[in-house]
Amino acid sequence: MRTETVEVINPGLQTTVQAWPGRLGLRAFGHAASGPMDHVCFRAANSLVGNAPGAPALEVPMIDLSVALLQDAQVAVTGPDDARVLRNDVEVAMWETIDVRAGDILTTVNTNGPGFRVYLAVSGGFDVPEVLGSAATSLVAGIGGVEGRALDRGDVLRTRPQARIPRRRLPESMRPRFTTDWEVEVIEGPHARPDFLTAEDWNVLTGTTWRVDLNSDRIGTRLHPHRFAWARTDAGVWGGHPSNLLDTSYPAGGVLANGDVLTILGADSNTSGGFAVVATVPRCGLWKVGQMRPGRDRLRFREVSYEEARALNTRVDFSIDPARMTGAG
Repeated sequence: MRTETVEVINPGLQTTVQAWPGRLGLRAFGHAASGPMDHVCFRAANSLVGNAPGAPALEVPMIDLSVALLQDAQVAVTGPDDARVLRNDVEVAMWETIDVRAGDILTTVNTNGPGFRVYLAVSGGFDVPEVLGSAATSLVAGIGGVEGRALDRGDVLRTRPQARIPRRRLPESMRPRFTTDWEVEVIEGPHARPDFLTAEDWNVLTGTTWRVDLNSDRIGTRLHPHRFAWARTDAGVWGGHPSNLLDTSYPAGGVLANGDVLTILGADSNTSGGFAVVATVPRCGLWKVGQMRPGRDRLRFREVSYEEARALNTRVDFSIDPARMTGAG
């Protein structure tokens, strides 16, 4: 039996229902995976209330969200260090299980400190229909979540039944670290040296401190413009700029060179196009991209091998494994 659990009072800025890992296997058909921009905080929030790590939960960018609880439940809020969560205007702990009762008002408060998104999970997970194999909201395609859109005031979300669990807490030593100056792992290519970028271009890519443009969102994180030398003068029949190529598939997390502007492809990004992908952010680094604040944060790329990226992925998974969680006081 599904029950009405949460009513939205203030939806904040583009709060959506997401699910992890999203719609896998559909990029060839033009569907990005969607899902959370920060999969680490998202999965941790679910584990703190006893849900499967990918259960439907809320992604809340920057602006505060306020919801009313319509029945007793357990919730967890994860995200940046300076963010806060209030229960009936009294601050309660993030990164641990919170017991709430019918009538409680829960509010997330995002400050001007490091980070950009918080995540709210409710025991049982939100009961929203799956579309093409996932409940994740795609704002571009208008599918998933609640009618394929961001939440509005008055929306009521149901949850699936779940037994109460002993309260959990993720120790501070296991939580992700937030900053305004990020180091993001990248794997070279698929369109880099020697056919597209010169050796000096690659050194510039990994040696520059890049500014995150204000026009960044779930589709892509844009960086400040830079003119590379490029290994070729133009793209021939594919176009005038050396970054142009015949339409090709884009990998999740690809660093796209759209002319002189680099863009890190986000959860709702294009899946193909006619620009070079000079590097790719692996899963261990994608959560950082999801926490970068547009118009303020900066980043540097650090080259890693495929093998190192897999090892770092495993480390990230280890840090938020429910086995790492302790009892909450």
